[in-house]
Amino acid sequence: MEYAYYPGCSLEYTGKPYDLSIREVFKTLGIGLREIEDWNCCGATMYMSIKQLVGLAVSARNLALAQNMGCDICAPCSSCYTILRKTNRHMAWNPHSRDLINEALKAANLSYDKMVEVRHPLDILVNDYGIDQIASRIQYRFDGLKVAPYYGCQIVRPVYHFDDLDDPQTMDRLFDALGLEVTDYPNKVRCCGGMLMTTFEDVALHLNDELLRCAEDNGADVLATACPLCQMNLESYQSQINKRYNTQHNMPILYFSQLLGLALGVEPAKLGIDTLLVKPRDLKLKPLSLKVAV
Repeated sequence: MEYAYYPGCSLEYTGKPYDLSIREVFKTLGIGLREIEDWNCCGATMYMSIKQLVGLAVSARNLALAQNMGCDICAPCSSCYTILRKTNRHMAWNPHSRDLINEALKAANLSYDKMVEVRHPLDILVNDYGIDQIASRIQYRFDGLKVAPYYGCQIVRPVYHFDDLDDPQTMDRLFDALGLEVTDYPNKVRCCGGMLMTTFEDVALHLNDELLRCAEDNGADVLATACPLCQMNLESYQSQINKRYNTQHNMPILYFSQLLGLALGVEPAKLGIDTLLVKPRDLKLKPLSLKVAV
């Protein structure tokens, strides 16, 4: 089991702990990740909003590189995952655009004609590797830690792929297997505002305040996410939200892969736990002394 790994720009910088934890989890479970050599930015929403065809061609270059590797893509960033899948769909649906994009790719001696699958690591871990296999490998179980699973607005939309659009359960099921207490979290697919934090800050602060309030109201000790931008918005702006709304948010925001890595016995520093701005007070890990890793 091996995938072409596309970290994307966020995981190189602000989302580095996500990158670290994904790599460590996959290595521990024996799932192969080969980073795409000379990958480029997925284009996110900026290129698409200016000139769609250019944006699609920029994104397609990564797909072509993965095609040459003979692997499906593993893309942890929600935006990268969405954009790469969008490019795949567009090239499948629109032969004229596909021809124009391939004409552009020729400049780099590339072409893209054998569609690769773009997969999210959450999907790979739960649906390919399997929860039962993961459960057989864990060295620690969480003892009473309450987690709010926050999927964000992108990885299960705009079309059904690996989970329900309105009430996804993949992360919930994974956390349950790790011994985490999954709280009710009605806001699990609400938007954090994304890049609005840099353009319409008032709107974004309000959206993140609602997400944090919902987690707290439902008794969560930590909020877990699968998106680097969601993680940054929810964690980095808590002090500004507190000042704006006279709240006292102090919610640790972890990546789902960090929690999984801890359960697998990976050292916290290798998962980027030490970089968290809001430190978890007690992760309540209980060693499974009789568990023997397979």
